[in-house]
Amino acid sequence: MSVFKVASRYAKSLLDLAQEQGHLEAVKSDMEQIAAVIKSSSELQAVLNNPIIKVDKKQNILSALFKDKVRPEVTSFFDIMIRKGRGELVYATSLEFIREYNELKSIVKAEVLSAAALSPENLAALKATIGQQINAEVILVNKVDPTLIGGFVVKVGDRQVDASLAGKLNKLERHFVTQGV
Repeated sequence: MSVFKVASRYAKSLLDLAQEQGHLEAVKSDMEQIAAVIKSSSELQAVLNNPIIKVDKKQNILSALFKDKVRPEVTSFFDIMIRKGRGELVYATSLEFIREYNELKSIVKAEVLSAAALSPENLAALKATIGQQINAEVILVNKVDPTLIGGFVVKVGDRQVDASLAGKLNKLERHFVTQGV
């Protein structure tokens, strides 16, 4: 079974547990924290992925890192995962939990590439426009790509809108090539 499927199943069960106990927001916050810590530490990733390191050692490391910082059900959940030999899936499960939470709450991540950083007002207006178009709450991230020359490219899921100067020039070039000009 693929890592994604297994992580998705674990994430779904934790999501259901958090909803059942009425702690969904707190658990989501904990999962974001756990994902950030694991992502930032290649040593922690190596420990969790290493099948030679004993289960109790992995549990002690996670407990030391998160014991009083995350909800007890989250630490217990990861203890169970590690006991079952799934330590390598802790990070993937935390990311999948966040993705499933966003799906449940109709939150969509979007990215806008622009030649220069957009102002907060422009980002807010673009976020509102995208939210109205897709009827969902939008988390918008602005990334700067100087090769765009001007304009912007918006990516929402698998959709992309290219309103960049570079994109328009490429489109014009393709038009001239197909017309034999």
